[in-house]
Amino acid sequence: MAGKIKKTFKWLGIVVLVAVVLGGLFVTHEWKADKPFFVNNFYNRAFLKFVLKSPEQLTSMGMLEMIGIKGHNAKWDDDSIAAGDEQFEELQQMMASMRLYEDDELTESELISKKIVMELLGNPDQQRKFRFHNYPVNQLFGLQNQIPRFLDTFHRVTEPEDAEHYVARLSKIDTKLEQNMEGILKREELGIIPPTFVIDKSLEIMREFVDQPVEENILYVSFKDKMAEAEEINEEQQAEFLSLAADAINNAVYPSYQSYIDYFAALRAKSNNDAGVWKFPNGEEFYNYRLQTQTTTDLTANEIHAIGLAEVERIQGEMLDILAAEGYDVSEGFSALITKVAEEDRFYYPDTDEGREQILADYKTIIEEIDAGMDKAFASRPEAPVEVRRVPEFSEKTAPGAYYNGPSMDGSRPGIFYANLYDIKATPKYGMRTLAYHEAVPGHHYQIATQRELEGVPEFRKQTGFTAYAEGWALYSERVAWEMGFQDDPYDNLGRLQAELFRGVRLVVDTGIHAKRWTREEAIDYMLANTGMAETDVVSEIERYIVLPGQATAYKVGMMEILRLRQEAKASLGDQFDIREFHEVVLKNGSVPLHLLRDLVKKYIEAKRG
Repeated sequence: MAGKIKKTFKWLGIVVLVAVVLGGLFVTHEWKADKPFFVNNFYNRAFLKFVLKSPEQLTSMGMLEMIGIKGHNAKWDDDSIAAGDEQFEELQQMMASMRLYEDDELTESELISKKIVMELLGNPDQQRKFRFHNYPVNQLFGLQNQIPRFLDTFHRVTEPEDAEHYVARLSKIDTKLEQNMEGILKREELGIIPPTFVIDKSLEIMREFVDQPVEENILYVSFKDKMAEAEEINEEQQAEFLSLAADAINNAVYPSYQSYIDYFAALRAKSNNDAGVWKFPNGEEFYNYRLQTQTTTDLTANEIHAIGLAEVERIQGEMLDILAAEGYDVSEGFSALITKVAEEDRFYYPDTDEGREQILADYKTIIEEIDAGMDKAFASRPEAPVEVRRVPEFSEKTAPGAYYNGPSMDGSRPGIFYANLYDIKATPKYGMRTLAYHEAVPGHHYQIATQRELEGVPEFRKQTGFTAYAEGWALYSERVAWEMGFQDDPYDNLGRLQAELFRGVRLVVDTGIHAKRWTREEAIDYMLANTGMAETDVVSEIERYIVLPGQATAYKVGMMEILRLRQEAKASLGDQFDIREFHEVVLKNGSVPLHLLRDLVKKYIEAKRG
């Protein structure tokens, strides 16, 4: 739960901070009382307390810097077991206070906030029980990747103080890794050991990291590049800070990473290649818990598996119809045919630096085109811009095909769509529109940037996230773009269906791995045979599901629920239905669990009819 709270509640409103500092006796009461007079004060107080204990969250949000507070940028979060214990106690107190507010004394917006909070808090007993049921070091988003990625992405360097803080953080990476090792050793004691292939790939990443000359390491290069752009740091200061950074990397970073290398090299002997969480203590119960929290539904593993199989069959049929119309011989069967299409050179860019630059340029054009044509489907759009960038090369080998980072709350950082260009064959031209629509417009960027720009709601609602809602919206957005005519080329539509097929296959393989005891190789074979994706992407995806159980099921479940709600609204409202209004209902309350989204759409229908 501690990790869930840290990842979920990335919020802090400047108004809240000013109120706490300047509000006098009234705010003193609201800050200390078990039940503040105003429930929104309770929400903001509770989450403010959490975020103030997370220097990393404060850095990523970039809000305190606006009023000259920067000390947190020299620190890391406390990742010790004791700090996690303390956070659990605070969560219990928070839940007890939350229950003091009866539903009938809250406004509609306040009640929505309460339901979101209670969903996030979930079941404390299960959260404690499954606290160590994960792999902090893994090949995808493991600690060893997150540290350099965090500093590269979020730690801004515009003046000497920022550089001092960067060096301070470098010098404390050994402490951060030591704290995390406490939990890793506890997992070993419980028998929660990563599969051998996860250990091997994590070791490869860490060894490559420490084998680099310091001057080529991303921690050094990123720092150097940021200072070079900082007008307030002169060349002499830059040289001094780079020398200090090199010392910190040599004396704190590399030795602490080497200790992890030594530990996991020894741990490998205790590992095996069992991929699913069924092998964990209470593994079946844990996986059901993950499915419930990720999909925010009560769907069982067997139900999700069956839905996946049915969707795979339906979507493959639609894809074969397109290929038949384009002159392909569909008697060859889906697997052979989609593989043949994927091997055609006409669908790929040159495997060169110039080819990769062209991919990024074309993504930008695609996004600008659709953003200019959204008036018919969206009554409002976010103010924050979106940029396209390449996934950092140090992590692209094991990173997903693409991902999105939302804009900062102070407007200094745009939304960013990261495209993985490691394998040129993983970026067929006919799949680019769909990927851009999913990650940027009208997908994650519209949803996340709109949420962060909400007004009149507690600050946590601008940042909190539910996977089924967020990823369901992004997948739904792919379909909206097609419905609006932005994928009228048959091959672009083939790319859209292939992306949806990919999410249908995810339902099958995730439940196959974790509930039906499929091996890694069985899951890879199924995804290769049923998607036509590049093998490098398939391997990366399957290994992602292994270290992040249940998350991959949320996409299709969320999309199907949004589509179902839209159809329900259409059927109920007839000529009164306006897709722009529907999208306002879906987006203007921020990220919510699917059962709450159903309630919101139902109220919209009733209000429109009445």
